[in-house]
Amino acid sequence: MENQLCHKKLRTNLIIGIGHPLLDITATVQNDFLKKYDLKENDAILITEKQKDMLEELMKFEVKYTVGGSIQNTLRVVQWLTKVHHLTTFFGSIGNDKFADIMYSQATLDGVNVRYKRINEPTGTCMVLITGNNRSLCTNPGSSKNFDFEYLVNEENITLLQTAKYYYLGGFFLNVCLKTVTEVAKLAAKNNRQFLFNLSAPFICHLHKEVLFEIVPYIDVLFGNRSEIEALAESFKIDKKSLQDKIRVLINWKKVNKVRTRLVVITQGENHVLVGIENKILTFSVPKLEKNKIVDTNCAGDAFVGGFLSQYIQDHDVEACVKCGIWAASEIIQKDGCTYNNETDYKSS
Repeated sequence: MENQLCHKKLRTNLIIGIGHPLLDITATVQNDFLKKYDLKENDAILITEKQKDMLEELMKFEVKYTVGGSIQNTLRVVQWLTKVHHLTTFFGSIGNDKFADIMYSQATLDGVNVRYKRINEPTGTCMVLITGNNRSLCTNPGSSKNFDFEYLVNEENITLLQTAKYYYLGGFFLNVCLKTVTEVAKLAAKNNRQFLFNLSAPFICHLHKEVLFEIVPYIDVLFGNRSEIEALAESFKIDKKSLQDKIRVLINWKKVNKVRTRLVVITQGENHVLVGIENKILTFSVPKLEKNKIVDTNCAGDAFVGGFLSQYIQDHDVEACVKCGIWAASEIIQKDGCTYNNETDYKSS
């Protein structure tokens, strides 16, 4: 009965995500290909002058297209687990090219209400180069790095923004449109909606520490891995030695909307998930997965947050949220990219 009652809480446009829409283009190549474009196995870089012609050559290979971008991936996982069409809405910028059409088609089939801003710049891509059991990532953000707050609040989109209950953004978007992040954070606090934020990468915590100092007071749920939380604590000059003590400080950091306390959710790969809640640190073990079943760990974090949120928006307790997050991450890392079967056998307890 509890699950049935919770399911009634689900509706269209419950969560809005704003981020970088990228199309992952995956191909198996030889090591000579990596050397030609100055890449290393298991590398992850932003495109430089040395790789500017790589996509054209890569298209001569047999390639696989997958919808990508951290925030968009998380929303797709939420859709997969809830099965409520358009429960999530995603905003980001794409081009007017075939890659944009492929991404729009796939994300739409996944059930996301995609509200892309189309601009005259190539759609952002992530080239995934597989060599044996290794993969090297080269990202060209392209059109995804151009977004403006005015598009979010135009006549067609403002109702979506005003009626969503949860807003999910990440640190990478601070490089794209700072106004969008700050205004959405303020809107959430003003209307008692929830502002969910992913730190994205340790360098974000150092590069944008002044901005994060302003944003954190608006955050209801903060996601990050251990290195990101450590980096944020360092930037905020949190003088605590243990990770647990740093988490406690972040839980109790100044908060604008005091209706609810802040959750701090930390992943540590195959190690325990930690959740800071009301001055307590909860610890959840991660079941070991046989190494021969692991295909691609790049989207594990995106999938974990998607699983977590699929239960969180139904008012399940923290344990249920983490359990689903771990399950989703485990499923996704057994496949290339953020891909999954249409049906899911996950049953919330």
